[in-house]
Amino acid sequence: MSQGPRSGLAAVSSALLAMSRHLEVRDVLKTIVASARELLDAQYAALGVPDDHGGFAQFVVDGVSDEQWKAIGPLPRQHGILAAMLEDAKVERLADVRKDPRFEGWPSAHPDMSDFLGLPIRDGDEVIGALFLANKNCPKEYGGCGFTADDEELLAILAQHAAIALTNARLYERSRELTIAEERSRLAHELHDAVSQKLFSLRLTAQAATALVDRDPARAKGELHQVAALAAEAADELRAAVVELRPAALDEDGLVATLRTQIQVLDRAHSARVTFAGRGVKALPAAQEEALLRVAQEALHNALRHSGAEHVDVTLDRRGAGAVLRVTDDGGGFDPRTVRRAGRHLGLVSMRDRASGVGGTLTVESEPDKGTTIEMEVPGG
Repeated sequence: MSQGPRSGLAAVSSALLAMSRHLEVRDVLKTIVASARELLDAQYAALGVPDDHGGFAQFVVDGVSDEQWKAIGPLPRQHGILAAMLEDAKVERLADVRKDPRFEGWPSAHPDMSDFLGLPIRDGDEVIGALFLANKNCPKEYGGCGFTADDEELLAILAQHAAIALTNARLYERSRELTIAEERSRLAHELHDAVSQKLFSLRLTAQAATALVDRDPARAKGELHQVAALAAEAADELRAAVVELRPAALDEDGLVATLRTQIQVLDRAHSARVTFAGRGVKALPAAQEEALLRVAQEALHNALRHSGAEHVDVTLDRRGAGAVLRVTDDGGGFDPRTVRRAGRHLGLVSMRDRASGVGGTLTVESEPDKGTTIEMEVPGG
Protein backbone atom coordinates (compact mmCIF):
# COMPACT_ATOMS: atom_id res chain seq x y z
CA MET A 1 0.00 0.00 0.00
CA SER A 2 1.05 3.65 -0.31
CA GLN A 3 4.02 4.54 1.83
CA GLY A 4 2.82 7.67 3.63
CA PRO A 5 4.12 8.86 6.98
CA ARG A 6 1.90 6.45 8.86
CA SER A 7 1.38 3.55 6.48
CA GLY A 8 0.94 -0.05 7.51
CA LEU A 9 -1.17 -2.05 9.94
CA ALA A 10 -0.33 0.14 12.95
CA ALA A 11 -1.62 3.25 11.19
CA VAL A 12 -4.84 1.52 10.13
CA SER A 13 -5.34 0.18 13.66
CA SER A 14 -4.74 3.65 15.12
CA ALA A 15 -7.30 5.20 12.76
CA LEU A 16 -9.96 2.58 13.56
CA LEU A 17 -9.40 2.90 17.31
CA ALA A 18 -9.70 6.68 17.07
CA MET A 19 -13.07 6.36 15.33
CA SER A 20 -14.42 3.91 17.91
CA ARG A 21 -13.51 6.23 20.80
CA HIS A 22 -16.16 8.85 20.04
CA LEU A 23 -19.91 8.75 20.45
CA GLU A 24 -20.97 12.19 19.24
CA VAL A 25 -21.70 12.30 15.48
CA ARG A 26 -19.71 15.48 14.91
CA ASP A 27 -16.67 14.04 16.72
CA VAL A 28 -16.90 10.83 14.69
CA LEU A 29 -17.02 12.79 11.41
CA LYS A 30 -13.96 14.85 12.38
CA THR A 31 -12.04 11.74 13.40
CA ILE A 32 -12.86 9.91 10.16
CA VAL A 33 -11.69 12.85 8.04
CA ALA A 34 -8.49 13.44 10.00
CA SER A 35 -7.66 9.72 10.02
CA ALA A 36 -8.24 9.38 6.26
CA ARG A 37 -6.06 12.40 5.41
CA GLU A 38 -3.21 11.23 7.64
CA LEU A 39 -3.44 7.60 6.59
CA LEU A 40 -3.31 8.33 2.86
CA ASP A 41 -0.96 11.34 3.22
CA ALA A 42 -3.25 13.79 1.45
CA GLN A 43 -3.28 17.56 1.68
CA TYR A 44 -7.07 17.81 1.96
CA ALA A 45 -9.89 15.57 3.14
CA ALA A 46 -13.62 16.08 3.54
CA LEU A 47 -16.75 14.15 4.46
CA GLY A 48 -20.27 15.17 3.60
CA VAL A 49 -23.50 13.77 5.06
CA PRO A 50 -26.33 14.38 2.56
CA ASP A 51 -29.67 15.88 3.46
CA ASP A 52 -32.94 15.30 1.64
CA HIS A 53 -32.87 18.59 -0.26
CA GLY A 54 -29.91 18.33 -2.62
CA GLY A 55 -27.34 19.64 -0.13
CA PHE A 56 -25.38 18.42 2.86
CA ALA A 57 -26.68 18.27 6.41
CA GLN A 58 -23.10 18.16 7.68
CA PHE A 59 -19.79 18.77 5.94
CA VAL A 60 -16.46 18.33 7.73
CA VAL A 61 -13.04 19.22 6.29
CA ASP A 62 -9.43 18.65 7.33
CA GLY A 63 -6.44 20.52 5.94
CA VAL A 64 -8.33 23.80 5.54
CA SER A 65 -7.98 26.54 8.16
CA ASP A 66 -11.03 28.06 9.87
CA GLU A 67 -10.37 31.33 8.03
CA GLN A 68 -10.25 29.58 4.65
CA TRP A 69 -13.40 27.63 5.43
CA LYS A 70 -15.32 30.80 6.34
CA ALA A 71 -14.11 32.51 3.16
CA ILE A 72 -15.27 29.60 0.97
CA GLY A 73 -18.89 30.28 1.89
CA PRO A 74 -22.00 28.05 2.13
CA LEU A 75 -21.85 24.26 2.18
CA PRO A 76 -21.49 22.68 -1.27
CA ARG A 77 -24.48 21.30 -3.11
CA GLN A 78 -24.74 17.76 -4.40
CA HIS A 79 -23.61 18.38 -7.95
CA GLY A 80 -20.85 17.25 -10.28
CA ILE A 81 -18.60 14.54 -8.90
CA LEU A 82 -20.10 14.74 -5.40
CA ALA A 83 -23.53 13.96 -6.81
CA ALA A 84 -22.12 11.10 -8.89
CA MET A 85 -20.55 9.54 -5.80
CA LEU A 86 -23.83 9.71 -3.89
CA GLU A 87 -26.11 8.64 -6.74
CA ASP A 88 -23.98 5.91 -8.33
CA ALA A 89 -22.40 4.79 -5.04
CA LYS A 90 -19.05 4.07 -6.65
CA VAL A 91 -15.43 5.07 -6.16
CA GLU A 92 -14.03 8.05 -8.09
CA ARG A 93 -10.24 8.13 -8.54
CA LEU A 94 -9.04 10.94 -10.82
CA ALA A 95 -5.60 12.15 -11.84
CA ASP A 96 -6.90 15.71 -12.15
CA VAL A 97 -10.40 16.53 -10.96
CA ARG A 98 -10.35 19.82 -12.91
CA LYS A 99 -10.23 17.95 -16.23
CA ASP A 100 -13.22 15.75 -15.50
CA PRO A 101 -16.28 16.73 -17.65
CA ARG A 102 -18.45 16.76 -14.52
CA PHE A 103 -16.27 19.35 -12.79
CA GLU A 104 -18.21 22.58 -12.27
CA GLY A 105 -15.59 24.72 -10.53
CA TRP A 106 -15.43 25.98 -6.98
CA PRO A 107 -15.59 29.30 -5.07
CA SER A 108 -12.69 31.73 -5.43
CA ALA A 109 -11.45 31.11 -1.87
CA HIS A 110 -11.47 27.33 -2.39
CA PRO A 111 -7.96 25.75 -2.42
CA ASP A 112 -6.78 24.42 -5.76
CA MET A 113 -7.01 20.65 -6.08
CA SER A 114 -5.81 18.17 -8.66
CA ASP A 115 -5.58 14.43 -7.89
CA PHE A 116 -8.75 13.19 -6.25
CA LEU A 117 -10.02 10.05 -4.51
CA GLY A 118 -13.58 9.78 -3.30
CA LEU A 119 -16.00 7.05 -2.33
CA PRO A 120 -19.41 6.74 -0.70
CA ILE A 121 -19.92 5.58 2.88
CA ARG A 122 -22.69 3.02 2.94
CA ASP A 123 -24.89 1.47 5.58
CA GLY A 124 -26.29 -1.49 3.72
CA ASP A 125 -27.95 -0.08 0.60
CA GLU A 126 -28.14 3.44 2.00
CA VAL A 127 -25.44 6.01 1.20
CA ILE A 128 -24.93 7.92 4.44
CA GLY A 129 -21.93 10.00 3.41
CA ALA A 130 -19.25 10.83 0.87
CA LEU A 131 -15.58 10.71 1.85
CA PHE A 132 -12.93 12.17 -0.41
CA LEU A 133 -9.31 13.28 -0.47
CA ALA A 134 -7.30 15.56 -2.74
CA ASN A 135 -3.66 16.42 -3.51
CA LYS A 136 -1.60 13.46 -2.36
CA ASN A 137 1.68 14.58 -0.83
CA CYS A 138 4.26 13.17 -3.23
CA PRO A 139 6.64 14.38 -5.96
CA LYS A 140 4.78 15.68 -9.01
CA GLU A 141 7.65 16.24 -11.41
CA TYR A 142 6.04 14.20 -14.18
CA GLY A 143 2.45 15.32 -13.96
CA GLY A 144 1.79 14.04 -10.44
CA CYS A 145 1.80 10.68 -8.75
CA GLY A 146 -1.86 10.76 -7.67
CA PHE A 147 -3.71 8.21 -5.59
CA THR A 148 -3.12 4.52 -6.30
CA ALA A 149 -5.24 1.39 -6.35
CA ASP A 150 -3.74 0.53 -2.95
CA ASP A 151 -4.90 3.89 -1.62
CA GLU A 152 -8.35 3.15 -2.95
CA GLU A 153 -8.39 -0.24 -1.22
CA LEU A 154 -7.22 1.29 2.06
CA LEU A 155 -9.81 4.05 1.95
CA ALA A 156 -12.54 1.47 1.22
CA ILE A 157 -11.57 -0.40 4.41
CA LEU A 158 -11.62 2.84 6.36
CA ALA A 159 -15.03 3.74 4.91
CA GLN A 160 -16.53 0.42 6.02
CA HIS A 161 -15.48 1.07 9.59
CA ALA A 162 -16.52 4.70 9.26
CA ALA A 163 -20.04 3.52 8.38
CA ILE A 164 -20.16 1.43 11.55
CA ALA A 165 -18.81 4.27 13.72
CA LEU A 166 -21.20 6.81 12.19
CA THR A 167 -24.21 4.50 12.54
CA ASN A 168 -23.33 3.76 16.17
CA ALA A 169 -22.94 7.48 16.88
CA ARG A 170 -26.34 8.17 15.36
CA LEU A 171 -27.92 5.42 17.45
CA TYR A 172 -26.23 6.80 20.56
CA GLU A 173 -27.51 10.32 19.89
CA ARG A 174 -30.98 8.93 19.23
CA SER A 175 -30.90 7.03 22.52
CA ARG A 176 -29.82 10.21 24.29
CA GLU A 177 -32.72 12.08 22.73
CA LEU A 178 -35.11 9.38 23.95
CA THR A 179 -33.55 9.46 27.42
CA ILE A 180 -33.91 13.25 27.57
CA ALA A 181 -37.51 12.98 26.37
CA GLU A 182 -38.24 10.39 29.07
CA GLU A 183 -36.55 12.59 31.67
CA ARG A 184 -38.57 15.61 30.61
CA SER A 185 -41.76 13.55 30.74
CA ARG A 186 -40.92 12.36 34.25
CA LEU A 187 -40.17 15.89 35.39
CA ALA A 188 -43.35 17.19 33.77
CA HIS A 189 -45.43 14.63 35.67
CA GLU A 190 -43.56 15.42 38.85
CA LEU A 191 -44.07 19.14 38.32
CA HIS A 192 -47.77 18.61 37.68
CA ASP A 193 -48.23 16.52 40.83
CA ALA A 194 -46.20 18.75 43.14
CA VAL A 195 -47.51 22.10 41.97
CA SER A 196 -51.11 20.84 41.65
CA GLN A 197 -51.07 19.71 45.29
CA LYS A 198 -49.66 23.05 46.41
CA LEU A 199 -52.18 25.04 44.39
CA PHE A 200 -55.06 22.89 45.65
CA SER A 201 -53.98 23.52 49.26
CA LEU A 202 -53.54 27.19 48.47
CA ARG A 203 -57.10 27.45 47.13
CA LEU A 204 -58.63 25.68 50.13
CA THR A 205 -56.66 27.84 52.55
CA ALA A 206 -57.67 31.03 50.74
CA GLN A 207 -61.33 29.94 50.87
CA ALA A 208 -61.01 29.30 54.60
CA ALA A 209 -59.48 32.74 55.13
CA THR A 210 -62.35 34.34 53.20
CA ALA A 211 -64.92 32.57 55.35
CA LEU A 212 -63.18 33.62 58.59
CA VAL A 213 -62.31 37.22 57.77
CA ASP A 214 -65.52 38.68 59.29
CA ARG A 215 -66.22 36.41 62.27
CA ASP A 216 -62.65 35.47 63.32
CA PRO A 217 -60.07 37.96 61.93
CA ALA A 218 -57.22 36.45 63.98
CA ARG A 219 -57.71 32.98 62.47
CA ALA A 220 -58.18 34.53 59.04
CA LYS A 221 -54.81 36.23 59.44
CA GLY A 222 -53.21 32.90 60.26
CA GLU A 223 -54.76 31.31 57.20
CA LEU A 224 -53.43 34.15 55.03
CA HIS A 225 -49.94 33.55 56.39
CA GLN A 226 -50.38 29.94 55.32
CA VAL A 227 -51.46 31.11 51.85
CA ALA A 228 -48.22 33.08 51.54
CA ALA A 229 -46.15 30.06 52.63
CA LEU A 230 -47.88 27.74 50.17
CA ALA A 231 -47.44 30.26 47.35
CA ALA A 232 -43.70 30.44 48.13
CA GLU A 233 -43.44 26.63 48.10
CA ALA A 234 -45.24 26.45 44.74
CA ALA A 235 -42.83 29.05 43.35
CA ASP A 236 -39.89 26.95 44.63
CA GLU A 237 -41.27 23.88 42.86
CA LEU A 238 -41.64 25.79 39.60
CA ARG A 239 -38.16 27.32 39.74
CA ALA A 240 -36.51 23.99 40.49
CA ALA A 241 -38.42 22.26 37.70
CA VAL A 242 -37.43 24.95 35.21
CA VAL A 243 -33.78 24.39 36.11
CA GLU A 244 -34.11 20.64 35.59
CA LEU A 245 -36.06 20.92 32.34
CA ARG A 246 -33.60 23.37 30.79
CA PRO A 247 -31.23 21.54 28.41
CA ALA A 248 -27.84 21.16 30.05
CA ALA A 249 -25.18 23.27 28.36
CA LEU A 250 -22.55 20.57 28.73
CA ASP A 251 -21.18 20.92 25.20
CA GLU A 252 -20.69 24.67 25.47
CA ASP A 253 -19.92 25.21 29.17
CA GLY A 254 -18.64 21.89 30.48
CA LEU A 255 -19.76 19.95 33.54
CA VAL A 256 -18.24 22.19 36.24
CA ALA A 257 -19.77 25.41 34.90
CA THR A 258 -23.14 23.74 34.27
CA LEU A 259 -23.31 22.34 37.80
CA ARG A 260 -22.22 25.64 39.33
CA THR A 261 -24.92 27.57 37.44
CA GLN A 262 -27.71 25.15 38.35
CA ILE A 263 -26.68 25.03 42.01
CA GLN A 264 -26.58 28.83 42.22
CA VAL A 265 -30.18 28.91 40.97
CA LEU A 266 -31.24 26.22 43.45
CA ASP A 267 -29.55 28.11 46.28
CA ARG A 268 -31.63 31.20 45.43
CA ALA A 269 -34.86 29.23 44.94
CA HIS A 270 -34.79 27.22 48.20
CA SER A 271 -34.50 28.11 51.87
CA ALA A 272 -31.67 25.59 52.31
CA ARG A 273 -28.09 26.73 51.68
CA VAL A 274 -26.75 24.95 48.58
CA THR A 275 -23.03 25.17 47.76
CA PHE A 276 -20.74 23.82 45.07
CA ALA A 277 -16.99 23.31 44.74
CA GLY A 278 -15.19 21.86 41.68
CA ARG A 279 -11.51 21.05 42.00
CA GLY A 280 -9.11 20.00 39.24
CA VAL A 281 -11.67 18.17 37.09
CA LYS A 282 -10.72 17.81 33.43
CA ALA A 283 -13.10 17.21 30.54
CA LEU A 284 -14.66 13.76 30.67
CA PRO A 285 -16.38 11.66 27.98
CA ALA A 286 -19.78 13.16 27.16
CA ALA A 287 -21.75 10.18 28.47
CA GLN A 288 -19.96 10.33 31.84
CA GLU A 289 -20.53 14.08 32.17
CA GLU A 290 -24.23 13.70 31.46
CA ALA A 291 -24.55 10.84 33.95
CA LEU A 292 -22.81 12.90 36.67
CA LEU A 293 -25.11 15.84 35.98
CA ARG A 294 -28.28 13.72 36.14
CA VAL A 295 -27.19 11.99 39.37
CA ALA A 296 -26.38 15.37 40.92
CA GLN A 297 -29.85 16.63 39.94
CA GLU A 298 -31.58 13.56 41.40
CA ALA A 299 -29.59 13.75 44.65
CA LEU A 300 -30.32 17.48 44.97
CA HIS A 301 -34.00 16.82 44.32
CA ASN A 302 -34.10 14.34 47.21
CA ALA A 303 -32.15 16.59 49.56
CA LEU A 304 -34.14 19.76 48.87
CA ARG A 305 -37.65 18.32 48.71
CA HIS A 306 -37.64 15.34 51.05
CA SER A 307 -34.87 15.55 53.62
CA GLY A 308 -35.59 18.86 55.34
CA ALA A 309 -31.93 19.76 55.04
CA GLU A 310 -30.61 23.20 55.96
CA HIS A 311 -27.33 22.73 54.11
CA VAL A 312 -26.55 20.77 50.94
CA ASP A 313 -22.94 20.62 49.73
CA VAL A 314 -21.96 19.41 46.27
CA THR A 315 -18.33 18.72 45.34
CA LEU A 316 -16.76 17.46 42.14
CA ASP A 317 -13.12 16.40 42.46
CA ARG A 318 -10.59 14.84 40.13
CA ARG A 319 -9.65 11.25 40.93
CA GLY A 320 -7.01 9.78 38.64
CA ALA A 321 -8.21 10.13 35.05
CA GLY A 322 -11.80 10.38 36.23
CA ALA A 323 -13.86 12.28 38.79
CA VAL A 324 -15.89 11.80 41.93
CA LEU A 325 -19.15 13.63 42.67
CA ARG A 326 -20.35 13.98 46.25
CA VAL A 327 -23.72 15.37 47.39
CA THR A 328 -24.02 15.72 51.19
CA ASP A 329 -26.96 17.06 53.19
CA ASP A 330 -27.70 17.52 56.90
CA GLY A 331 -31.32 16.44 56.54
CA GLY A 332 -33.35 13.72 58.20
CA GLY A 333 -31.53 10.85 56.52
CA PHE A 334 -32.97 7.37 56.15
CA ASP A 335 -32.15 3.71 56.49
CA PRO A 336 -31.32 2.46 52.95
CA ARG A 337 -32.42 -1.07 53.90
CA THR A 338 -35.85 0.15 55.07
CA VAL A 339 -36.28 2.15 51.86
CA ARG A 340 -35.59 -0.94 49.76
CA ARG A 341 -37.96 -3.12 51.79
CA ALA A 342 -40.73 -0.54 51.53
CA GLY A 343 -40.38 -0.46 47.77
CA ARG A 344 -39.43 3.24 47.80
CA HIS A 345 -36.23 4.10 46.00
CA LEU A 346 -35.86 7.90 46.15
CA GLY A 347 -34.32 7.69 42.68
CA LEU A 348 -31.53 5.41 43.91
CA VAL A 349 -32.20 2.76 41.28
CA SER A 350 -31.99 5.25 38.40
CA MET A 351 -28.86 6.81 39.90
CA ARG A 352 -27.16 3.41 40.16
CA ASP A 353 -28.22 2.60 36.60
CA ARG A 354 -26.74 5.87 35.34
CA ALA A 355 -23.48 5.23 37.16
CA SER A 356 -23.07 1.64 36.00
CA GLY A 357 -24.09 2.62 32.46
CA VAL A 358 -20.90 4.67 32.10
CA GLY A 359 -18.59 2.29 33.96
CA GLY A 360 -18.92 4.16 37.26
CA THR A 361 -19.94 3.32 40.82
CA LEU A 362 -22.47 4.83 43.21
CA THR A 363 -22.46 4.61 47.01
CA VAL A 364 -25.09 5.86 49.45
CA GLU A 365 -24.41 6.58 53.12
CA SER A 366 -27.34 7.60 55.28
CA GLU A 367 -28.81 7.15 58.76
CA PRO A 368 -31.96 8.56 60.30
CA ASP A 369 -31.30 12.07 61.70
CA LYS A 370 -27.71 12.02 60.43
CA GLY A 371 -28.07 13.24 56.87
CA THR A 372 -27.14 11.60 53.58
CA THR A 373 -24.08 11.43 51.34
CA ILE A 374 -24.35 10.18 47.77
CA GLU A 375 -21.06 9.60 45.96
CA MET A 376 -20.55 8.71 42.31
CA GLU A 377 -17.19 7.95 40.71
CA VAL A 378 -16.48 7.67 36.96
CA PRO A 379 -13.26 6.39 35.35
CA GLY A 380 -12.70 9.14 32.77
CA GLY A 381 -11.57 8.53 29.19
